[in-house]
Amino acid sequence: MSFEEKVTWVSGVVTLVVVLWYARAVSGLYVQVAVEEIAYQRPLLFAIGAMIVLTIVGSIAMSIATAIGVEISGEGSVDDIGRKDERDASIDARGDRVAFYVSSVLMVGVLALAMLEVPHFWIANGLFAAFVAGGLTSSGVKLAAYRRGF
Repeated sequence: MSFEEKVTWVSGVVTLVVVLWYARAVSGLYVQVAVEEIAYQRPLLFAIGAMIVLTIVGSIAMSIATAIGVEISGEGSVDDIGRKDERDASIDARGDRVAFYVSSVLMVGVLALAMLEVPHFWIANGLFAAFVAGGLTSSGVKLAAYRRGF
């Protein structure tokens, strides 16, 4: 498994776990309280920050574990960790391209919500969902390309 594929796994898993936490933290509130009164800002900012920090920490931990595994097994070189070849670059570009299209289409829906003047709760969560959907799509496309080729 290449280094880039491992980083993609870390990113996808972190995104999924944080989004599930955020959904659980906020989902019950809109049944109990009017949407305009939901204090979603702090959990949303925390979720975004957690996704960034946990992805970085997870990538660093994965890099260290990979380096230790290379040293123990004697296969490969520690210098090869983090190197991108043509295939990695091509897979990365394809995943990012598909994620761009997914996010862009979903942003049109968020724009429609803004034009309809729906409560900010739905607009903010729509933006977050669009970015998350793009990120998870990117991870999925990249992992499929690593496993099946393209």
